[in-house]
Amino acid sequence: MIVQINQSLAKLNTFGIDQKASRLIWAHSADEISNYVKHHGAPALVLGGGSNMLLTKDVEGDVLKVDIHGRRVVFEDDDKVHIRFGAGENWHEVVQWTLMQGLGGIENLSLIPGNCGTAPVQNIGAYGVELKDVFVNCEGVLVEDGSFFNINKEDANFGYRNSIFKNELKGKAIITRVTLELTKRNHRIRTDYGAIASELEKMGITEPTPKQISDVVVAIRQSKLPDPKEIGNSGSFFKNPVVSEEKATELTERFPNMPSYPASGGVKLAAGWIIDQCGWKGYRKDDAGVHKNQALVLVNYGQAKGDEIFSLAKAIMDDVYNRFSIQLEPEVNLI
Repeated sequence: MIVQINQSLAKLNTFGIDQKASRLIWAHSADEISNYVKHHGAPALVLGGGSNMLLTKDVEGDVLKVDIHGRRVVFEDDDKVHIRFGAGENWHEVVQWTLMQGLGGIENLSLIPGNCGTAPVQNIGAYGVELKDVFVNCEGVLVEDGSFFNINKEDANFGYRNSIFKNELKGKAIITRVTLELTKRNHRIRTDYGAIASELEKMGITEPTPKQISDVVVAIRQSKLPDPKEIGNSGSFFKNPVVSEEKATELTERFPNMPSYPASGGVKLAAGWIIDQCGWKGYRKDDAGVHKNQALVLVNYGQAKGDEIFSLAKAIMDDVYNRFSIQLEPEVNLI
């Protein structure tokens, strides 16, 4: 365990917000985390890849950086394999590694920022696939007493960008390892969401491999989303709203071109399209702005403060509600 005093967190969050931690503690194993909480209690902030958070102030107290690595096969048969990943493994690097092994299952989740340990928290998803589709279980440490837990798929209570870790276990559990089920053959190819099918058609590909799906997803995302290494951002800032069928019908009568998708509990609408209709795409005030290619992405052009970006988010949410009577919800956690 490594301890740093009065440490800037600018390089540890994808928005690049320069706030400081009183103490930054790097934990490299579940045992180290268990020992920490037994002696110190809950840290002020648990930090993974820093991709789903917006810092608005310095953190008074300990920031626990989960830096656990490793990839291990824990089950395998002719059709599938279960692989346990350390919570500190970079998510996109994991996706690319699985594809190099000829495995399928998470190719549609390519280029999502963040680490493996935070993936179950909001049930990350993209292009018709969610983490729950491949999730087996996750291990971790309970903050209350430092004991270890193992939560399976059924008990994780996954929903749209939601899980037990955002509800009953919010602030009470630290994930250390995640096990995923990946396919070795008979891959479940999903091309029915977004522009994947049309891009494959342009390339003349009729029976795509998981690697080809990933390549297309990466190309689509790179054409729309800024690289956090170049422009600070956390990917999609807002959740796509799910509304009743009646509300969706009302809106499609007013806006015939509005994208919509069937969803559990109603109809999912495209938040980026809605925000774009309100004229926010490309908006900038000082160094806080909305990306020019994707209205769902708020960006830090250099020296923006977290509260400036959040003020922009609130203005967008108010405008969308006034125009569409839809209450947008942020995906990111406000710190």
